[in-house]
Amino acid sequence: MSSHRVVVIGSGPSGATAAIYLSRANLPPVVYEGIQPGGQLTTTTEVDNYPGFPEGITGPDLIDKMKAQAERFDAKFVWDSISSIEFEKRPFILHTENGETAEADAIIISTGATARYLGLPSEERMKGKGVSACATCDGFFYKDVHVIVVGGGDTAMEEADFLTKFASGVTIVHRRDTFRASKIMVKRIEDNPKISIVWDSEVLEVLGEAAVTGVKIRNRVSDETSVLAAEGLFLAIGHTPNTQMLGGAIDTDNAGYIKTTPGSTHTNIPGVFACGDVQDPIYRQAVSAAGSGCMAALDAERWLSAQE
Repeated sequence: MSSHRVVVIGSGPSGATAAIYLSRANLPPVVYEGIQPGGQLTTTTEVDNYPGFPEGITGPDLIDKMKAQAERFDAKFVWDSISSIEFEKRPFILHTENGETAEADAIIISTGATARYLGLPSEERMKGKGVSACATCDGFFYKDVHVIVVGGGDTAMEEADFLTKFASGVTIVHRRDTFRASKIMVKRIEDNPKISIVWDSEVLEVLGEAAVTGVKIRNRVSDETSVLAAEGLFLAIGHTPNTQMLGGAIDTDNAGYIKTTPGSTHTNIPGVFACGDVQDPIYRQAVSAAGSGCMAALDAERWLSAQE
């Protein structure tokens, strides 16, 4: 069994940044990369809103640079996933999918949240070619074209409203006849002349080869199918925080996001910290995730020093 001062679970912007700061503090961690090394950012083609890259950078390239920077200061990245953790006493014991075990005096959880998709083969095929789950990340690339947003909650309303800053028009496709979003958000959508709504409908197929050209939808009341032309499809049907391996030991909100002490990254278990999208249901940006990764590393360093 290997033993470490700090283990970081997850290798997206928050985990990689935590690894950089920990290593610089002479606490080089082991980073378990998970089943998707680099997290959601690796599914993003162009990143134009991360500071320091005036010409933009691809998501995978940005993650590679973060990882290389952490490795320069002796952080170790392991391509494995944590399956369960024994939180009852310190050092904590972590079990991996590959059957390994490790001890850690402190743990930083940066496992992110997975965007929910419709589960269509055509949707999977067109990711990065016009299918996105983040309007804030990708909306800029859809200037003066028509786009579709799928969803009916506050997130869908916010995404649709944001996209009107760029797109020529936005159509919201919702599977019911009413939105579950707050009244104030619904009114904002209804008052926006660039937004139209298709009720009682679901997407059956994403159309296009090199790029999205539209979607095939079905009316759930009449069972009629039709095609909506569009150059972008944005999914806004929620995210699922990746907390399955925690076994319910860490306090979460009703949606599953880890609760942290206000103004810090401390969880309900001393010595366990959380950062990035796994504890952030609001911003979900690479730069905010990186910032919270820095916070988690500093919190862990100070906590370990206090124990000594």
